[in-house]
Amino acid sequence: MYLAIEGVIGVGKTTLARMLQPAFQANLLLEVFEENPFLSKFYEDRARYAFQTQIFFLLSRYHQQRRGIPELTAGGRNLISDYTFEKDALFARINLEGDELEMYYRVHEALAEKIQPPDLIVYLRATTDLLMERITRRDRVYERNMERAYIDELNHAYDEFFLSPDRLSSPVLTLDANALDFVRYPEDLRWIENRIRQALELPPYQPELPLPLHGD
Repeated sequence: MYLAIEGVIGVGKTTLARMLQPAFQANLLLEVFEENPFLSKFYEDRARYAFQTQIFFLLSRYHQQRRGIPELTAGGRNLISDYTFEKDALFARINLEGDELEMYYRVHEALAEKIQPPDLIVYLRATTDLLMERITRRDRVYERNMERAYIDELNHAYDEFFLSPDRLSSPVLTLDANALDFVRYPEDLRWIENRIRQALELPPYQPELPLPLHGD
């Protein structure tokens, strides 16, 4: 089983991947942000540093997945990743234009052919307000200059992409992160695990399991 978790910045992809790891006895493949030397400058001046930031991420994600996925799934081992290679193009479409965007698409298309797609993508959706709240709460240095308008634009782009199955090479399980708090409530995490097992037909799972109800 190779599972990828997707969603906009701040939705909880990495946290969910880590919390699901024991249940599936899976290896983890986590995206690396801090190594991109252009990232902080990008959030200060998107137009000037967009191409450098995008190409660095594209090549970094390619090398990580090209090497990591075969190694981490060898011998039939399960793997959970907190990103997909396909999503990189979403950021390029928003941040690049003209010749730079055309060049990016050519490189992305050539590299994507060599990347193994996941068996299932879990797409976590959330409102822009919730995303901004979580981004502020975790207070990463390179995210302090993020504008709400940019996150909102990303949010719409993610919906357009991941809610269109014909665009993707993997099936998608869409979950409403606004109604789930898998950090505070173990029943939410168990519900997500059950939905994943159901989608992949991995026993044991309950065919019908209602969304947990809880209050503060």
